[in-house]
Order: sequence, then structure tokens, then C-alpha cells
Amino acid sequence: MSITATVYPYISASPDIAGGVPIVSGTRVTVRRIAGYYQMGMNVDEILSALSHLRPSQVHSALAYYFDHQEEIEKDLEESSNIEYWKSQMLVHPKAVRGNG
Repeated sequence: MSITATVYPYISASPDIAGGVPIVSGTRVTVRRIAGYYQMGMNVDEILSALSHLRPSQVHSALAYYFDHQEEIEKDLEESSNIEYWKSQMLVHPKAVRGNG
């Protein structure tokens, strides 16, 4: 018995886009964003209204990826909405460190 990898034709990742998290190919829309809309109770038609430049096949592919990688995406969702996490990632501007003068 051979194991085949699942292909998500509209999902990709690049370290140069959105920090390397999975996105809808050719866009900057993250799977995390689509999963977040879904978790808020939005259906595919509502997600398409919010992201009108996407096609239904792209949203369905993102949701399929989400369901197959739920733990990873939910962790990403949690981190992306954690204000303290983002404060810890902020860089302090050099002028702010030196003071006023």
C-alpha cells in the first residue's frame, strides 16, 4: 500500500509572503484568514462576498487545507490574535530608545 500526498491546488507558502504561512496561491490571503471567517460562522458564499477576488474553488481548497491541518492553523489563528504575542514581536524604533534628544 502506498501513501500519496494530498494536493491542494490553490494553496502555497512562501517565506516572502505572510511570514511563510499557507496562502491562496497568487494572493496574500492566508488560509488562517479564511479559517477564521469560517470559525466565525461564515459560509463559503459569505466568505466569497468578503473576499470577492477569490473563486469558490480557492475558498474550498483553503477550507480543505484547514480541515486537514486544523491543529497547525488553529495555533496560527491563536498566535495571530494574541495581542501580547504581537507586542513581544514588535521592534522598538532606535529613536525611541535614545530619547528626545
